[in-house]
Amino acid sequence: MTIASSAHSSIDIPAFLAALPARISDIPALAAARDPHHVALIEDARQLSAAQLANAVDAAAAQLRAWGVRGGDRVMIVAENSIAQIVLLFATAQLDAWALVSNARLSATELDAIRAHAQPRIVAYAVATSPDAQQHALRHDARTAPALTVDIGEWAYTVDPAAVPEPTQAAAEQQCAALIYTTGTTGAPKGVMLSHRNLLFIAAMSSRLRRVNPDDVVYAVLPISHVYGFASVCLGSLYAGATLRLAPRFVPDAVRRALSDERVSIFQGVPAMHAKLLEHVQSNGHAWSAPRLRFAYSGGSPLDAALKAHVQRVYGLTLHNGYGMTESSPTVAQTMLDAPRDDCSTGHVIPGVEVRFVSMQGEDVAPGEIGELWVRGPNVMLGYYRNPAQTHDTVTADGWLKTGDLARQDADGAMHIVGRSKELIIRSGFNVYPAEVEHVLNAHPDVVQSAVIGRAVEGNEEVLAFVELTAGAQVSTAQLLAWCAERLAPYKRPAEVHVLAALPAASTGKILKHRLREWIAR
Repeated sequence: MTIASSAHSSIDIPAFLAALPARISDIPALAAARDPHHVALIEDARQLSAAQLANAVDAAAAQLRAWGVRGGDRVMIVAENSIAQIVLLFATAQLDAWALVSNARLSATELDAIRAHAQPRIVAYAVATSPDAQQHALRHDARTAPALTVDIGEWAYTVDPAAVPEPTQAAAEQQCAALIYTTGTTGAPKGVMLSHRNLLFIAAMSSRLRRVNPDDVVYAVLPISHVYGFASVCLGSLYAGATLRLAPRFVPDAVRRALSDERVSIFQGVPAMHAKLLEHVQSNGHAWSAPRLRFAYSGGSPLDAALKAHVQRVYGLTLHNGYGMTESSPTVAQTMLDAPRDDCSTGHVIPGVEVRFVSMQGEDVAPGEIGELWVRGPNVMLGYYRNPAQTHDTVTADGWLKTGDLARQDADGAMHIVGRSKELIIRSGFNVYPAEVEHVLNAHPDVVQSAVIGRAVEGNEEVLAFVELTAGAQVSTAQLLAWCAERLAPYKRPAEVHVLAALPAASTGKILKHRLREWIAR
């Protein structure tokens, strides 16, 4: 068993937890009491002060209550990053209902499957800021919601009077605050139940470790419908009194201009966002300008050395890295501001969280060896909604979350994620970790990003690679195979390289490998 061993491990965790608010919905009121005039939220069309945000939350909660929302109901919020979305999720939590945050860019089939499983009392659509939310609202015959006392942008709603509430709990660690559906690596959505304490622990801890403060302007382009954008970026920033600059989707030139002109000091993204921003700046001949940027962060999928070096060269800052998953709210480990690393480690386990590295036989592996990562702490989910069997398989009786990720830990405590256990390729009896092959491909100057999967062949598995190239690249698949041959052992080399115009990705930018497997199967 290993416990966090960072410079911040002196934090008194029981006292830290005892000082947290009872509900995530307390955050706006606390911010308003601290500085009512401070700008809390900015979107393209409007902005709200801390006092206006608190008032809007109260007004939205009153409206939801009038429509019959009570504790334990699910309120589904179909949106892209927007003021309306944040107001509605806090208003939902104020009623002890569950905020079911859904990305409006999901297909009709995906969204309707989540709606059918969760059975929300209200579905709210942030139509002013998302054409996709508008389309879903039209499909579901949603009505326009009455205007609130504070302008949050137009939204629409439907009501299901037959919805059945779940029991409510007084304790913050037992009451569900958010229901986040994740496809994971399988493509089958699971509803992850996160408590108020789960989310507040990560919001408070991540903002403390990053020294987020009221002078910070945080560029919020990671979808708030995803746990990284929800807990770390949205809740963490507002808890620390920072300003959130909301962007509904990732547009490289919009990011470039915000960093240059809008006093943005923190930019958190997945590796693909950093790669595409650099490719845009380079291919358009833009000069890099980010005068107030003090912190850049990567998470959500593996970071490779070539991208890290390129980002640091252009940004003039360390690119920090971290690891988490929806089921751990999400953060498990991150590199620390005062301890930048030259490697692509995900850093040290955050204070208050324990980890183990476990063999297939269920025993702890030797120090430094690769094992399945198990996690325990105040960040571990309540469980999967309406799926006790899957919850039982994923969380042990004594609270260990089996992540399904393969990892190892350096002697200094830094953690390295090697890959998903289900994505491990066994080639001629040797283990091939897709991330290792991806790192080699991503180092090629003409490759923006790559994805590697295994394909079963008679008595064996072979390695297949997919790449997305920079604009105007002329490199051939034969040249990419030769590049790999110079840098990888024979058993790790791809049998095939496929060039795609764009790799299939979630709204976060995370590559969806199950789509590539489906494509190969067809």
